[in-house]
Amino acid sequence: MPHLSRVIAFSIAVFAAGAAFADPPAPPAKPKQIVIISFDSARDISQWQRSRALAARTGAHFTYFVSCVFLLSPETRKEYTAPGKTEGKSNIGFAASKQEVAERLEQINLAASEGHDIGSHGCGHFDGKDWSKADWLSEFGAFRHVLENAYSINGIAAEPKGWRDFARKSVVGFRAPYLSANKALYEALPAAGFLLDASGVSRGPVEPPTVNGITRFSLPQIPEGPSSRRVIAMDYNLYVRHSGGFERPSMAEEFADRTYNAFRAAFDAQYQGKRIPLELGFHFTLMNDGAYWNALERFAGEVCIKADVECISFRDYVSHAREPQDAVQNVGG
Repeated sequence: MPHLSRVIAFSIAVFAAGAAFADPPAPPAKPKQIVIISFDSARDISQWQRSRALAARTGAHFTYFVSCVFLLSPETRKEYTAPGKTEGKSNIGFAASKQEVAERLEQINLAASEGHDIGSHGCGHFDGKDWSKADWLSEFGAFRHVLENAYSINGIAAEPKGWRDFARKSVVGFRAPYLSANKALYEALPAAGFLLDASGVSRGPVEPPTVNGITRFSLPQIPEGPSSRRVIAMDYNLYVRHSGGFERPSMAEEFADRTYNAFRAAFDAQYQGKRIPLELGFHFTLMNDGAYWNALERFAGEVCIKADVECISFRDYVSHAREPQDAVQNVGG
């Protein structure tokens, strides 16, 4: 007959093992949900101010893809020559005056000082689908020349200390006008010192791959409207979907609600699921009486303030993603 102490010891061991099986380790915590909000061309001064105010309220950081022609006045427009064009040509015009350029430069400075990301949208908003690598490099060179020398080109006094260093080193992202990319673009981007491109389109949110040193982001197609048809998550595409690209201010509230609902559903799907980054794109144009900006402010006001959500820029996303790689590379010198 087994000794009583052995029976007790065996019973305790069995109970302890059972307890271990009954209380498994907690699952790993989900990563924070990333939302990346960006603006193309970035012309209107009041929209610079409005977007920066939204960021201040919500803790968000945005990416502004600037078109360099808006840093040239009618008098200085010939500083820019697009590939295959004569000097001083642009698809989107130029700044209205030297004063407007000065105000825009002030907004760029303020946004950068607040932690926002200044990216390149090229200069003249031409479709580069047929451009060569040399053409793209010419456009990138024009952008950097105009940005770096914007104060002197336009005769604006009091260039901020460090401006040229900022212009040379801080612009690491690009988005092609019309989202029109080609093979030559991806050959030119690393040669021009860029780290990321945001010209892609995908069916739903996707993790951005890094190819040849360029992290490639894609605006997702998200379900929208009564029939849940997919549309690129950008205000212009919603504008065309809703009103054929024509203003219908009487329906602005309906369009804003549809847009908000589409954004929120796309966010919730990731927030409750795999937490793939969600990208949303905008312009400074108030289409359909500001419906899309109204939806943006409602959406960002709800989600960007969540403790497990980060509304960050493309640059910051790439910087955070590359930190572990940099740490590994630095081990052992």
